[in-house]
Amino acid sequence: MREYLLTLCITAAVTYLLTGPVRKFAIVAGAMPEIRARDVHREPTPRLGGIAMFFGMCAGLLVADHLPNLSEVFEKSNEPRALLSGAALIWLIGVLDDKFEIDALIKLGGQMIAAGVMVVQGLTILWLPIPGVGLFALTQWQSTLLTVAVVVITINAVNFVDGLDGLAAGMVLIASAAFFLYAYRIWYSYGIEAAAPATLFAAVLMGMCLGFLPHNMHPARVFMGDSGSMLIGLVLAAGAISITGQIDPDALNLFSGSERNTVHQTVPVYIPMLLPLTIIAVPAADLVLAIVRRTWRGQSPFAADRGHLHHRLLEIGHSHSRAVLIMYFWSALIAFGALAYSVNSGAMWIVLGIVALSAVGLVLLLLPRFTPRAPRWAEHFVPPRYRRRRAAAAAEASAASLVDGAGESDCDEEDAREERTPVVAGVSGVNGATAIGPRSRFLDGRKAGSSR
Repeated sequence: MREYLLTLCITAAVTYLLTGPVRKFAIVAGAMPEIRARDVHREPTPRLGGIAMFFGMCAGLLVADHLPNLSEVFEKSNEPRALLSGAALIWLIGVLDDKFEIDALIKLGGQMIAAGVMVVQGLTILWLPIPGVGLFALTQWQSTLLTVAVVVITINAVNFVDGLDGLAAGMVLIASAAFFLYAYRIWYSYGIEAAAPATLFAAVLMGMCLGFLPHNMHPARVFMGDSGSMLIGLVLAAGAISITGQIDPDALNLFSGSERNTVHQTVPVYIPMLLPLTIIAVPAADLVLAIVRRTWRGQSPFAADRGHLHHRLLEIGHSHSRAVLIMYFWSALIAFGALAYSVNSGAMWIVLGIVALSAVGLVLLLLPRFTPRAPRWAEHFVPPRYRRRRAAAAAEASAASLVDGAGESDCDEEDAREERTPVVAGVSGVNGATAIGPRSRFLDGRKAGSSR
């Protein structure tokens, strides 16, 4: 565990320290496009944050290769080299897209090639556990197609959710933390060495996201871009493929007794395969809904719009930070709920806890539907927006300013109205506010576009 934590810390430190210079490089290189109507940030922000994340990953793998215990992962398995090869390819494609905005189909082809590179080097799904049957060995073509599908779906699910400051990095951090705990349990408790690569990938992925998050929280100073979102999606998929297709479920000693008991006992076997899917459940749902929505409208599935889940949260009335925290909450609930179920699938308190937390999440979603006011005795302990006296005073000040400005000239009256306009979420050009409407307020000197 100490070596895994050291690898995590080295990856996070390198990523954090490189993000600042990478931001300056992105500004000089012109990777800071104009804001589009579907974006939620207020002003052009440099991208290419994936450069720092990639070198952080390389540093983590390099350190792990020289540690006494983790070096055995590189000696006994070719999976770390397969991951590095596929990650380098997908990272280069992402960097080109952040700078020149390559076509979506070209990116899709690059994602498939990167997955194929990992398959050729041995990082592939070899078999699937099936209840009542046992181990089902896949043919070479079945293995290749399934591996490529998992990689492409995971990459695009993470890429689709990268729409708010800190959202993608935070959700993948939560995902990789849950996945690390499960993979480490398989490796340590069951003594299965084949789970060590997946555990290492999860630790490196946590370090990448943890080191980048301080620069990417709202208001973000730099975006990861496609070079970062596709990279962390590929690393997450690589861990899922490694622990699903390389570990023999018979080693867990779960297949015993009658067929009914076998079906029940093999539930934990499915967790390695289902956990990555539950981890990306929120972005995957967003991906499916986006494809259905765009196809229904007669648009291309790759056409950008403002119908993503994080856009909907802003439209409901949530602030930028609250929308991100709500997405964090649901991701953590699904990921760690699946993790808890894998540890003890028969505990009723786990199911009841998930149900209770789901109810809390629904309440959080509905918060903007009402504006509670605190009683007068508690007004000093709550934020100003919940104080009755502050709201009444603001209304009186607004009415007085309207009366005072009645005799001004038309020009002054227009300026006064502009100054009296309340600041609300969804208005562009306001410091700290989110914006989801049309707001092209910059010259056309730069090519429009953003990974967000």
